[in-house]
Amino acid sequence: MTTHPRFSHTTRAHSFNTAAAQYAANRPSYPPALFTTLEDLAARPLKGAQVIDVGAGTGIATTLLHARGADVIAVEPGEGMAAEFRRAHPDIPLVRGTGDALPLATASADFLTYAQSWHWTNPAHSLPEAFRVLRPGGALALWWNTSALDVPWIAAQAQRIDQYFEDAHPTEEGTATKTEEGAATKTPKDTESRRRTAGFLTERAFKGAPEPPPHTHRVVRWSRQVPVDTHLANIGSHSAFLILGEEGTDAFLAEERTRLLETFPDGRVEEVYDVLVIVATRS
Repeated sequence: MTTHPRFSHTTRAHSFNTAAAQYAANRPSYPPALFTTLEDLAARPLKGAQVIDVGAGTGIATTLLHARGADVIAVEPGEGMAAEFRRAHPDIPLVRGTGDALPLATASADFLTYAQSWHWTNPAHSLPEAFRVLRPGGALALWWNTSALDVPWIAAQAQRIDQYFEDAHPTEEGTATKTEEGAATKTPKDTESRRRTAGFLTERAFKGAPEPPPHTHRVVRWSRQVPVDTHLANIGSHSAFLILGEEGTDAFLAEERTRLLETFPDGRVEEVYDVLVIVATRS
């Protein structure tokens, strides 16, 4: 009834440092509508705001926040990810740290943002830390690109991934894997948990916190068309595959390429995402 050691939370969290360039080159970005939604839910503009982007990774969200006119500081714990961030974005300040112990002054930010990264924190620590760093009226914003599982080919692929990890590392409850979209899944017995709803993820976001804050959420759907190689590299940049190892990952991706080309014979894959954004405002 326990997770295989290779898939532990800590191991997954550190796995990205060995694949930072792959992550930066192939992960999906975020649509402009996400940031408009964020401003709407927070009832304040990003332009001119002091924003702390926590778990910034290679800077995918950080640069978009900067482009909206925000004064952004990035926080990133991983050495490899931080090195890639500094290489690509030398003009944006970055400090090393985690959401559980932010290296920032009290009441110093208008927004604290977590793009694909809140699930790597412990809300018992990260929520009080967020509200410590936020100014009164400031907004904590969490968001995840989640695969649109109402799209048939995406749902079928998710089931194949689940089954692959269950076959490789079975446990009594199925292998507990975690996507960087922030949803824990168990396979195959709990495959339905992959069909997560915004309400389900929102309810789980603050689990373990001393007291869940008042918050609201919204879902923004968007898509991108990418070459099949980019899509496969995106899959391979997720933590479960990174710690699986090259041999196991390559075997799955080779078979997946064949399946994808049956669906997309022109070699262009349309990835569809639902971005769940959750906003909690400090009183």
